[in-house]
Parts: sequence; structure tokens; C-alpha cells
Amino acid sequence: MARQTKIALGGGCHWCTEAVFQSLKGVEQVEQGYVSSTNENSSFSEAVIVHFNPEIISLQTLIEIHLYTHKSNSAHSMRDKYRSAIYIFSEEQAQEVKNTLNEFQAEFDNQLITNVYPFSEFKASREAIQNYYLKNPKKPFCERFINPKLKLILDKFSDQINKNFISNNLKLKQ
Repeated sequence: MARQTKIALGGGCHWCTEAVFQSLKGVEQVEQGYVSSTNENSSFSEAVIVHFNPEIISLQTLIEIHLYTHKSNSAHSMRDKYRSAIYIFSEEQAQEVKNTLNEFQAEFDNQLITNVYPFSEFKASREAIQNYYLKNPKKPFCERFINPKLKLILDKFSDQINKNFISNNLKLKQ
């Protein structure tokens, strides 16, 4: 039986984040919804929980893809709704995530604003908007916002892509 672990990620719209991580090898499930942390970060923010097999895709790779597929170094006015965050499920995971963020900072001109928070609670999105990209790949939102993120992954992380997802859903001119 394959080993599985999970991490919760928030950045931009959870429709985008969901599609990004659904496109990767080793990701076994993506739960789209709203995540809260503790204390001053206890409000819910759009996010996904990514269940993955670390023997196929590493936590470090997931974090790198997350940083490149949302505005991880931009403090915009919608940060309450779209918190740039990695929600951890253990202290061991917290240390690995913090070390990984420090390593990747050198790849970005501006300071990363992605924060590490303890996971507290999850509320799933309503069924009608779950798997949004898979249900609506031709909708203008998907073509305008999700396809560029998938194209970036295809270009920069092609060895991590689930080829079936891309060939079935992303019709890009190569």
C-alpha cells in the first residue's frame, strides 16, 4: 500500500489551486474548500488539502510549484480571502516547510509572503464548484486564469505532470 501524506495550500482562487495540484503525478486527491488556522488566522481562507505520495512527489516540489503558481510575493488587497499560506499537520512538517521556503527565497526577486500556519479546520466547497476545471475547462475563467498556471507547470515542471490530465484537459498550442 502506497504511503500518503497531506499538506494544505492557500494562495489564489481555490479553483486554480485545485487544478494545479490535480495535474501532478503523485497527487492522489485534492480537497477544495476553506481552511482556517488558529488565533489571529482563525478565519477561513480559500485553500486546498493535497493528499500525495511522497515516494512519487516530494513536499519540496509541491511547495515550489505552489510558490510559482500564485502571487507568493505580492501583498494584495484580497489576502484575507486568498491567504498565501502553507498549513501544516505536524511540527516535523512545519520545520521541513520553513526550511524549504528559506531555500526557495533565493529564486525570487521579492520577499516571499507565504506563511506557515498550523492547520485547524476545513470546510469543503459546495459540490457544484468542486473539480471546477475538470468540469469547465473551456469557461473563460479557466482559459484566462488556470490555463496559464498549467502551462507554467508544463514548461517548468514537465517531469511532475500527470500526462493524462494535461492531454485530456489542457489544449495548448505547443
